[in-house]
Formats: sequence, C-alpha cells, structure tokens
Amino acid sequence: MAVETQQELLDGLNEPQRTAVQHIDGPMLILAGPGSGKTRVITHRIAHMIAQGIPSWQIVALTFTNKAADEMRNRLKKLSPGNLSWTGTFHRFCSRLLRHYATLVGLQENYSIYDMKDSKKVLKQAIANAEIDVKHFSADKIGNEVSNLKNHGVSVEQFIPRPGNVMDKILSKVYPEYQKLLQMANGVDFDDLLLHCVDLLRNNPELRESLDLKYTYMMVDEYQDTNRAQYQLIRLLNHNVQNLAVTGDPDQSIYGWRGANLNNILDFEKDYPKVQVVRLEENYRSTKSILRVADQLIENNVRRKKKSLITQNEEGNAVKLVAFPSPQDEAADVADSIALAIQKGKRRAKDFAILYRTNWLSRSFEHTLRQCGVPYQVLNGHEFYQRKEIKDIIAYLHLLNNPDDSVAFERVVNVPSRKIGKVTLTRLQRHARENSVSMLAAARDCEQNDTIKKAVGNRILSFVELIDRLSKQVGDEVEPVIRNVLAETGYRDWLTEDGSEEAYERAGNVDELVVAAQEFDNEHPEDGGLGRYLEQAALVSDTDVWESDADYVTMMTMHAAKGLEFPCVYIVGLEDGILPHERSTGNDDEVEEERRLLFVGITRAEKELQFSRCLNRFRRGSYWPAIPSRFLMELPRDEMEIFGAQHQQAGMTAEDLQRTIDAMDISNETHYEDLPAIDINLSDAANAATGGTLFATEAEDESDRDSSDADVQVPKTKPSLSNMMTGAELAKQHAANPADRLTPEKCEVGLEVEHVEYGIGKIIAMTGAERKLTATINFPKVGNKRIRLAFSNLRLPKN
Repeated sequence: MAVETQQELLDGLNEPQRTAVQHIDGPMLILAGPGSGKTRVITHRIAHMIAQGIPSWQIVALTFTNKAADEMRNRLKKLSPGNLSWTGTFHRFCSRLLRHYATLVGLQENYSIYDMKDSKKVLKQAIANAEIDVKHFSADKIGNEVSNLKNHGVSVEQFIPRPGNVMDKILSKVYPEYQKLLQMANGVDFDDLLLHCVDLLRNNPELRESLDLKYTYMMVDEYQDTNRAQYQLIRLLNHNVQNLAVTGDPDQSIYGWRGANLNNILDFEKDYPKVQVVRLEENYRSTKSILRVADQLIENNVRRKKKSLITQNEEGNAVKLVAFPSPQDEAADVADSIALAIQKGKRRAKDFAILYRTNWLSRSFEHTLRQCGVPYQVLNGHEFYQRKEIKDIIAYLHLLNNPDDSVAFERVVNVPSRKIGKVTLTRLQRHARENSVSMLAAARDCEQNDTIKKAVGNRILSFVELIDRLSKQVGDEVEPVIRNVLAETGYRDWLTEDGSEEAYERAGNVDELVVAAQEFDNEHPEDGGLGRYLEQAALVSDTDVWESDADYVTMMTMHAAKGLEFPCVYIVGLEDGILPHERSTGNDDEVEEERRLLFVGITRAEKELQFSRCLNRFRRGSYWPAIPSRFLMELPRDEMEIFGAQHQQAGMTAEDLQRTIDAMDISNETHYEDLPAIDINLSDAANAATGGTLFATEAEDESDRDSSDADVQVPKTKPSLSNMMTGAELAKQHAANPADRLTPEKCEVGLEVEHVEYGIGKIIAMTGAERKLTATINFPKVGNKRIRLAFSNLRLPKN
C-alpha cells in the first residue's frame, strides 16, 4: 500500500480518532460514545496496520452482531482490498475454532448448533432422565440457570452446589445430564460455543500459546457487553502478546440480564496497566438538543467512566414529551404524525423508528399504522428460521450433516407423516439411551428391537434408507441438497395438500429458503458447504433480518436498536413498571442498566426525538393508572416541549376513582399494582367530573392540546370526592392559572413551591420513586417537611 494511501486513512479523522488508528502495539481502551465513529476507527486501524506491514491474517476483530461484522468487512474491502483479517461475531469465531479442534472437547467437527427451542427439548429430556420434580421450578427457569453458569465460564466439573440451595441441588443432577445428552448428539447450544473454547484453551496450554502468537492483534467491539466466558476467552488469547484493543462505552451496557459484566470494561485498566486510553466524545449523529437530554439522563448513573457528548451538528428541534390518556391515543397520534410527514413529503417511512422496552407494546402501533396505510416492519429476531416449515427442512439438513443429531431425527422422522408414533419414538429413545447410541443408529437396529412391531420397523428402515440416499449429496452445494430433500420427501406437496392460503404461504417460505441457499452458494464458491450454511443459519442475530434500505417504519425494542440510527425516533411507554422494568425495582444496578437502555434509545435519534407515556395502561386484564417513568424527572424539562393529554374526558369514573383512593394505604405505601382493578371508559365525557385521571400530566405548552389533568390532593388522609372540583371548575381554574398546578414530574431540587398550610418553601432533596417519590422541603415557617409528591397539595407560588 502506498504512503499516500496511508495518509488518506488518517485524513478526515479527528484527533482522538487519529490517535486510536495510529496505535499499534500494546493494549488500548477506546471509550466510544454513541455516534462517535468507532466503526470507522476500527476499520481504518486495521487498514493502517496492514499498511504498516503487519500480515492481515494475524488480525482478528470480534463484535456481537453479524450486521456489524458485515459492515466492517465491506468497509475493509474498500480500504484494504484482498486483506485476510478475520472479522466476525464471538460465536462465529468460536464455532470456527471448534471445527478445527472439536475432538479436544469431545466433539466431532460436524457438530450441530442447537437453537433455544431445540436446546429446551434436550434439557427436558435431561430433567426426565435425572428424575427431577419440576413442581416448583420450570424447565425455562432451570435452563436459564444452566445458561447463567455457562456465561460465567462454569463447566460441569467446576460447578460446586451451595449447601441448602434447592436450585443448585437440581443443577447438580440436570447440568451433567444435559451436557451428556448434547455430547451424545454431537451437539452444542449457543453458550457451549464460548464455554468449550474457554475449556479448549485452558486445558491445552501449547495450543493456547500457538493461537496467542497467531492472532497477534485482536480488536473487540462493544466490550461493555462481554460476559465472563467471553472475558476469559479474550484473556487467554492475549496472555503472551497483549496487543488487545477494545472499544466500548459503559453507558451503553444493556445486556446484564444475559450475563454481560460491566466490570469487564470498568476494570480494563487494572487488567492491562500499560493501557492507552482514548476517548471518542464527538458525536456525528445527533443534534445538540438530543445530546443534552442524553447527557443529563446518564449523569445520574454511578457505575460509569465520565465523558461528555459534544457535537458540531445543529441545535435542532427541541425534544418532545407527550402524555396520552391511553395506549390507543398514543399509538394513533404517533401513526398520524408519521403519516402526515410522509404525505407532505417531509419524510420517508424508513426515516422513522418506534422504540419500546418490551415487544408486547408494538401491537397497538401495528394496528394504527395499518389503518393509516403506513408500511412498517417489526424487528423481532430469528422469525424466518423459527417458522415450522423452515425448521423442518433445516432439521433434515442437520441430520444429513450430523447423523448423531437426535433432536433433528425426532423432528423429521414423521414429517411428512410416516405413521411412526410417539410410542415407537419412546422405544427408540430407550434403546438409544441404554446402548449409548444416536437415534438414527437405534433406528438402524430396529429389527433387533423386540418392542417394535415389524410393520412399524419397516417404515423406520425406509426412513433410514431415505437419509442414507440424501447423505450422498452432503458434499455438494447447499441449494441442490435442499431441492433433493424436498423432492425425495415430498415435503412441499405435503405442505399444500389442503390448498389453503396459509399452506401456500408456508410453501412460499420454503421456496425462499431455496433462494437463500442459492445466494449462500454464490457468496461462498470456495469456502461454503452444508456445515458452514447451517452455522450461518444458527447464528443469525436479531438485526440481521432488518431491511435498512426498505421504505418501512421500523418498530423494535431498545435492545434490538443498539447500533442503529434513524432521523426520527419515538420512544413510547415511558412509565414505571415498563421503563424501568418492574423486575428492576429495588436493585440499584438494574435500575442503572434500565437508565442506560433509555440512553441507548435516545442516542439512536439523529434529528427528532419524542418521548411519550400514558395516563392509563391496560395490564392484567384491566386499566390501571400509569405512573410516569422516574427517568422523565431526570431530563432537562425546561428546554423540552412538554404536552399534556389531549382529551379532557379521559380518566376514571367518579366511583372508580373513589374506590381506588379508598384502597390506598398512604402510611404503608402500597404499590399501585396492589390496588383493585379499574375499568376505565376513555370515551365517556362524564368522566371529566373527576378532573380526568389520578396522576397529573405536564403543563400545557400549546393551545391546541387540551388538558385532562387532575391534581388529586392526598396530604395526610385519604381524600373524598366531595372535596374535589368538577371538570368545569377545574377547567375554569386552569384557564385562569395555567402554571398553578404542580405535578411530580415538574418537581426538582431548588424549585420554590407553595403549600396550603406551610406556605412557600424550597425543595432541598428528593428520594424514592413512583408513588413513593418524596420531596424534602424547607419552609421558613415550620422548617423541613417530607411530602409525598404523587398526592401532594403543592403549587407553584403566586407572584
């Protein structure tokens, strides 16, 4: 590569980016804020190292998604054509490594990778074999614990049950049996890919040292999301030669629930004392107004490495916060605003993203977008390869590639129907278990099995012969193998037997699988094959199915949105119990992760950002008053556009409201989910008699948005409806004093407030959350008072 080209690799980089790209030897920590160009830094650094004469095959770049890896590879092809550096996900890297050294961990190189559903089948068999009573613990719960052990790098041999711990006692029996069944089937689950590689390197020091020397330069992206097993893998491969460079941002660590360990990045400087730290703080994505909101939010976290978010981008529009009476109103307003922007030609559908904490929130938005005729896509990961017809064909391919794959055998032995029933399968399973052979091997021996009738045995042998015929093509390209499976089994014809529209849709999915196989063959003329195709299908990630160029509105969780960006972003459902999630309540570390998740959502936005919440939320069969997310009170609301609910009549009936108030135990601070269920008629104008809803909204900023707010006063005793204003009285007072009604969201330290009894005071501290949010207020007349804000009678002082 010419010297001029080396200089071109540095042109256009800011000073910190240039420093990171030019660093070659020794450990480096790149603290990369959102939108700071870290992918550009990684690819330019690899190209720069190659330009400096470092053999490209000595360079490995690991990331978490296939999408990120593909983007890096495409950029590297342009920057350094013909380079042989390895770029891919952790799981793909480990899968390739295991293919070469499978026998050292008790596998064969043609092992199968089980997805979550197939892994669960094996786990259930392990639970049954171990004769475990799962009355108190479900298979899912046990499976999560097994996965947790693996993510922490704990093998069967290393697991030590804690005395008196019931789950550990179960795991001591199930975990070994589960691993035994996987090994018998020559299969692994996702977590095994990492764990087996760690064991491989730990138990084979000479191999570890040779790989350490081979992969001289290693880069790890999104280091804040690594779990214990990934951490151990990286440490083992960077023991002798420590040319390890990691990029990450503690403020974007959002995968603690699946084992990610924030300490990995926080303690990197302890692990590598000679590390060079580079901070990428300039954001090239978002406007100044969006970044200030993100910055102020994340400053509330304690476990982080302090950095600032700066940008040369324009100020941009103010961030919006809107309160809606109901989820239906929220979805309708978002869909209408998107449709209007598209209709006016201001935006295209692909410019918009609707982000939420959990997938169930998407339904109402799907409905309203359809009504508005707006095209959309819901990103929900793995969908194509999880469809029954696709899993059936993939199972055939697994069985051809790995005859020991008993899960694949059991899935397809009677698909299409061959009149081989469950009783016969149970007898084959028993024979396989007693003789320590695979299900296919047990099927070959069915004539020797006295428990299987001859007629059924003949059908089983016919299936075995089918698999043997199909196996002769395993070395061919993938597309003809799939076509042969479809022809020999008659699967496609079987699918469409009933002639229904659904049947032909499934057949269309099978045709799409053939097309995908053809594309794979074209992309891998020399290094393809059935094994690699199955590996690629097994390791597809959530964002791989996202069509970034398609003109659709994108709906996804904030977890799935990591690494993506959109001109316009709506973050919906900002209520306590949703974000932060109800499971995080009471755990400071988990609340911090929920705050980081919102930070990630905010920083997906380039130009426009809107938060929204609902006053009422349908949960557990009825409507409940919804409490604003505590995170909303951490935002710079003085520079945001804040809108209240649009419909005055939204809320509860007078009887429902009084019943709810009567159920509240102010002294015991009952959580809102413990209150009786409330049926709310959101369209009944008579509900306005109570002034709207139990929890007040933000003050009005625009005349075209009507208020449905009611500040229910509960200072020390339960209120009575007789003391409340009618809707007309409330509206009259609101018109006369628009800034007089104080809500919890507007309270902050330093704010002057007025109390009916204590007079004017200043908020000096705030603690708690949700209904427990409490302000300590200094009143000159009576001293400090602690007041619960959700039901206070505080107002803004009158001038």
